[in-house]
Amino acid sequence: MKPVAAFALAALLAAAAPVAAAPAAQPAKPVQVMVVGVFHFSNPGQDIGNVQVPDVTTPERQAEIARIVAGLNRFHPTAVAAEWDAATVDERWAKYQAGSLPPSKNEVVQLGFRLGKLAGARVFGADMDGDFPFGPVIDWTKAHGMEGFEAQAMAEIQAEVGATSERLAHGTLGAELWRMNQPAEIERSTRFYTDALRIGAGNEQPGADLNGAWATRNYRICARIIQESKPGDRVVVFFGAGHAYLLRRCFSETPGFVLVEPGRYLPRK
Repeated sequence: MKPVAAFALAALLAAAAPVAAAPAAQPAKPVQVMVVGVFHFSNPGQDIGNVQVPDVTTPERQAEIARIVAGLNRFHPTAVAAEWDAATVDERWAKYQAGSLPPSKNEVVQLGFRLGKLAGARVFGADMDGDFPFGPVIDWTKAHGMEGFEAQAMAEIQAEVGATSERLAHGTLGAELWRMNQPAEIERSTRFYTDALRIGAGNEQPGADLNGAWATRNYRICARIIQESKPGDRVVVFFGAGHAYLLRRCFSETPGFVLVEPGRYLPRK
């Protein structure tokens, strides 16, 4: 066979041979996120209702916190998101690791920093500023003969705050965190916002505006955590319990993120 003919035959055979398919790209590992709604250990008095929290620095309460952190560490977190802004966390986390941060009752330190150190996880601040236009809601109710809304809302909030304070006085920190992070309890805690949707008429909708502002802040927080997360991360998010419903919803609806229930890891007693 002439060289040219041999070359042509080889080319035809090569063209007819099946082409091996390129290996399919492996999907990125999902980010697992556990939202742990908390009460404020240091009781800053900035909420509509403020829980009376016992001194968390006593040996008994420190032992309870150690059990909480040990339980959450079973999740093997790679990152911890805390309810301070990024700059504050960066500064104080560095001092905490160096042993130079002054003692603090704040849950960011007591839970977030302790878990981050125990797990060897990176810790970052995820809080974002936002409006909470509650004043216009109350002004509208007063102007339209609905003063009973404020009285009922405040009575319900104070009753829940009182019950939580009572449970903390006679029970453990872990048990209360387990209770408030049950899905049914988180769902129930949103009633204040859904009730506020009744306030307004026509183009004047202060209740809806309140909900919109609250949602905006929480989605900004969620976005911050999403942007800080890496494929395969296991993130524990410590935020006030009022944020839990919207943060859980945001993560559960975001492709590549999987919501993990904290009740599996929090102590019940």
